[in-house]
This record gives sequence, C-alpha cells and structure tokens, in this order.
Amino acid sequence: MTKFRKRLFEIVQIGAAKDFLSRSFDVIISAMIIINIVVSFLSTFNQLGTLSVLFKRIEFATVVFFTVEYIARLITADFLYPKKTKIMAVVAFVFSFYGIVDFLSCFPFYLPFFTPTGLAVLRLFRVFRIFRLFKINAQFDAFNVIVNVLNEKKMQLLSSVVLILMLMLSASMLMYGVEHDAQPEVFENALSGFWWSMATVFTIGYGDIYPITFVGKLLALIISFLGVGIVAIPTGIISAGFVEQFSKMDMYKGHGEGHQLEFITGVLSESHKWVDKAIKDIVVPPQSLIVMVIRDGQNIAAVGNTVLKANDTVVIAAKNYRDEDIHLNEIPMLEGDKWLGEQINELNLSPDEKIVMIRRGQKIIVPSGNTVIKKGDALVMYHME
Repeated sequence: MTKFRKRLFEIVQIGAAKDFLSRSFDVIISAMIIINIVVSFLSTFNQLGTLSVLFKRIEFATVVFFTVEYIARLITADFLYPKKTKIMAVVAFVFSFYGIVDFLSCFPFYLPFFTPTGLAVLRLFRVFRIFRLFKINAQFDAFNVIVNVLNEKKMQLLSSVVLILMLMLSASMLMYGVEHDAQPEVFENALSGFWWSMATVFTIGYGDIYPITFVGKLLALIISFLGVGIVAIPTGIISAGFVEQFSKMDMYKGHGEGHQLEFITGVLSESHKWVDKAIKDIVVPPQSLIVMVIRDGQNIAAVGNTVLKANDTVVIAAKNYRDEDIHLNEIPMLEGDKWLGEQINELNLSPDEKIVMIRRGQKIIVPSGNTVIKKGDALVMYHME
C-alpha cells in the first residue's frame, strides 16, 4: 500500500518529462480545468440553452475528476509533508492554499444534493467555480513564480496598502470638511468622502460624487496627483520582485569569463534523502539556499512546495561561497579554443578539475563523459587547490 501511495503521489505531483503517467496526468488535469472553465462561461449565455444538458454532463465529469484528484492528494499528503504524521499531513494540506483551492473547486457542485433547491446561497457557492483557474497555477512550476514573488514582498505590499488607505482616509476627511456645507446631501458624512477618495485615488472616476467649491476642486487636483504616484508603488514592488526572482533563477548562468560563481550543483540519486521531499522541509547548510531545480532539461523555480525527484539537478547558492580550497568558475568556449569538438572524457583535465555543468544557449546540460563541447558553451568548472 505504501508503494502504491508513493507512486500515486508521483503521478498527481508535477511530473518529470520521462514519467509518462505523471506527465499525462498533468496534461489531462490541465485540459479538464480549461474545459470546465469554458463550459462554466458558455453556460451563462441564454442563446446556448439547447446545450445545457451537455454542459451539465461535462461539468459533472470534470468535477468528479477533480474530486478523485483531491482524494488522491489527501491520501498521499504524508509524502508532501514527510516531517508530519499522516493525520497532521492531511490537516496541513487541507488548510494549505492549494488544498483550499482544490476543495472549493469541487465542493460547491455537491451542495444542491444535500440542501433544498432554490436557496440563494447556492448561487454564491457556484461562483467558487472560478477557483478552478488557480488549479492551473498548481500544475505549472513557472506560474509559482508569481506566488513566490507575492510571498517574498508581502510586507512591502502591506506597507504600500496601508499608505494608500491613509491617503484615502485623509482625503475623505478633508473633502467632507470643505464640501459638506456646499452639498450636504452628497457629502453627508466621512463615508461619502471615502467613496469619493477611492474613485479618485484609483483614477476610476465614477463621477457620481465630485466637488463644486474652489477649495474642493483644488484639493481634488492635489489628491489625484498623489493618488497616481502612491497607487503605482505596489506595481513597482511587484515588478522589482519579478526582476529579483528571475535574476535568482539565472544567477547560475554566470556573467562572463572568469566569473567566480557562488553556487554548487548536484544530481539526486534514487536513494538520496531529499527525494520526494518539498524544498521547505529540507535542511541545507547555513547561508545556503536551493535556488533552482533542473528536471529533464527544464528549469523549475525552487519554491517552498516544489517536490524534488530522483535525477533532479539541484542548484544551491551559498552566501560568500568560496573557501581557500574550492572554486567554481565559468569558462566560455570561443572560436579557436582547443576544447571545441572534444568529448569531456578526452580532455586533459587534472584530477582536481571537473566540469559540473554546461550552459548552451538557454539550455542547461549536466555533462557526461561523452558530452561534446561546442562553440558558445559556457563550462562551469570545479577546481580544488
């Protein structure tokens, strides 16, 4: 049973390209999500009422598939959280972000079977179908970069939101003070001013509430300028986060000849203790961080819930990684270099030298003895003095 659950876990997790069942499941679940969302969208058109029976059958089939997937993730949760007991692992998954998304993707569909029909609350629960879009994010590691950026910048984003709220509150109180006497029915209280400040700061401009006095118009002009600048702060924070994240992902590519790299790489064997563990559950040496996973030639962002698999190449960055004995350098292969066209096992390397990785364009290669060096390759050399 344990072997079956482990294999089931490998299938429902994002799979390696060589794992046919796992990759097939990724494709199928992604297709199911897209079909479900399309059907939910089309079912809102009265002109397509003749297809309502077909839509209901498709939705039923896809939701049943989501339910089976959710159950599979529940019974394999202890592999996702290896440090927890089976019960606590299930609890941890149920209350995780993607656990909640998976639950909301299928639970509302079954409510009409257990509650009286015609309840208005059922319409609200059906809105939860939109959460199925987040399941696509769970199927692709590249989308996890967005979640990772928001998580890393959450304190800065919270600070910017507080700043925006402070501006809106101040603007509402000021506008209420200068406009209340002129139009008491419009700016009846500070809440009315808050509605105006929201529409102004976010440049929505509904036009249902606006100042008519000279001071009010002057104040509105100043607040509008401030609003444009302050609302742009969260955008700048998120943009900077993306730049930092992708820079981190590309840091192992080096920056030219003789660059002293601050990372090490390694391939996980079948018996390695990190296999089938999430990165957040792995203890790495002090001042070290797993920044990238290379799986079947594909670069995967190393977010907390990324599960490592056998034969993964793990890239570890180390702060100030360099001691008196070990060095990592990137050496570009230029035209006329004597190594071009040679296999690695034919190179005249000293016993203390080893080529640990090759960057070939946008592709990362974990070299073997018969790997041929080509023009434009960047060789990552390990050297021990």
